[in-house]
Amino acid sequence: MVNAMAKSLLPRIAVTLTLLVVLAGCTQVKEWMKFERRSANADGVILGAPPAEQYLDEMYRMATGDPATQAEIFADVEAAATLTPGPSTRLRLALAMTVAGHAKSDLERAQKIFRDLLSESELLTQTERAFATVRLRDAEQRLQLARETERLRADSAQSANSERRATARRLALAEEENQQLRESLAEAEQKLEAITSIERSIREQTDNDNPE
Repeated sequence: MVNAMAKSLLPRIAVTLTLLVVLAGCTQVKEWMKFERRSANADGVILGAPPAEQYLDEMYRMATGDPATQAEIFADVEAAATLTPGPSTRLRLALAMTVAGHAKSDLERAQKIFRDLLSESELLTQTERAFATVRLRDAEQRLQLARETERLRADSAQSANSERRATARRLALAEEENQQLRESLAEAEQKLEAITSIERSIREQTDNDNPE
């Protein structure tokens, strides 16, 4: 019975060991890639770094393509950053997210990636650092502008609401004054009518007392 249990556990143990080896290998590969990039960068060259034209071409096609093209390019960029995360693939993803006019634009996420990349700038080529720095500043300014626009919109809405409330109060006061004027006018008309009636009675009485 013990042997049977041991045999049934062997496949699970093998799978577990395989997973551990794979995970350890992935970690070693990532560390090796970082080491290779650092070592290559010491000589002014980074192995595997795409040329500047590739970054520019990708951003241009994202900016000018139709929604289907934009979605296809972004899906490719995002998959690359997920499956083989590294400075170049993450930079491509961040650059794609800063391109305006498509559904996956995300300046806040791009801003975080740029900052993370620039915190390890030794892993980037000079061109990649320039792209990351320029687009980070652009993203920061656009986010600031968006926040300022939102603030102005909120202030405008608040001002409009305040103006509407003030107008409503003025209209209510005007209506109240008009109502008071109407009441005063009705009272004055009643008094005038009473005076007119008294004067008529006096004339009639005078006429009766002094017949011709």
